[in-house]
Amino acid sequence: MTLNELRYIVTLAQEQHFGRAAERCFVSQPTLSIAVKKLEKELDVALFERSKTRVQATPLGEQIIAQAQLVLEQSAAIKDIASAGKDQLSSPLSVGAIFTIGPYLFPHFIPQLQRLAPDMPLYVEEGYTAVLRQRLRKGELDAIIIALPFTEPDVVTQPLYDEPFVVLMPADHPLAQQETIDPGQLSEDNVLLLGEGHCFRDQVLEACPQLQHSIEGESGNGKIRTAADGSSLETLRHMVASGLGITVLPLSAATASQYASGLLETRPFSSPAPQRTVALAWRASFPRHRAIDILRDAISQCHLTEQ
Repeated sequence: MTLNELRYIVTLAQEQHFGRAAERCFVSQPTLSIAVKKLEKELDVALFERSKTRVQATPLGEQIIAQAQLVLEQSAAIKDIASAGKDQLSSPLSVGAIFTIGPYLFPHFIPQLQRLAPDMPLYVEEGYTAVLRQRLRKGELDAIIIALPFTEPDVVTQPLYDEPFVVLMPADHPLAQQETIDPGQLSEDNVLLLGEGHCFRDQVLEACPQLQHSIEGESGNGKIRTAADGSSLETLRHMVASGLGITVLPLSAATASQYASGLLETRPFSSPAPQRTVALAWRASFPRHRAIDILRDAISQCHLTEQ
């Protein structure tokens, strides 16, 4: 029994698909499949039920996979303890961020981080909150940048900054004549939203409940268009530029436009303006406290919430 085999069965249980699990583990599908069968033979139990369309853990397999997850977390803790004896600012730091934060924060804080810790390389990735949560727990990421609320056992979460939402629209849109926009006005227009799975979509619907009513068909005359799976805030911006509708963006994304001046306009919401709280999360057992402090300091120097 090896740590790699335990990692394979945990990932397979999460993905419920051999191909996707192999891709996440950076191995071929036959390699992963053989390793899983080898472990099942060694334990003399069936860990998974296999069908043509799905792979699902057996009841006993669920118990073993849960224990395997704990073993992987403890093995990551061993690496953390070992790294604590080294210079905390000289080894790579792995940081993840959700899709609606990473593209707009990384270009600003990485130069700040290089200035504060020039000998600490940074590995970065973007993902959904649920995926980043798992990778943090398994020790595959040292810290993640997410939007609150976020809770996870044995994980420290610290707010970084509050970021207001703004409305993005074509420059000739009637709402562009206003200085501020009431959330209720959005239900009268074609509003573009990210697909399910993006926490920012949920935050927009919470801030503008009339949009939720329009989606459900309960009330409202607006038309809500949900972007295809895998779409980003940039996809929404492109659709707004093409005249398909309007959208809501976090301020950092709204000010990062590469479109020519005069094509798009942003307007703040009327007070109290909806906003999100961006936070940093790391395992409580992570020993490189100085690296976390430097990471937090670098982000605080970006001033992303200033228009």
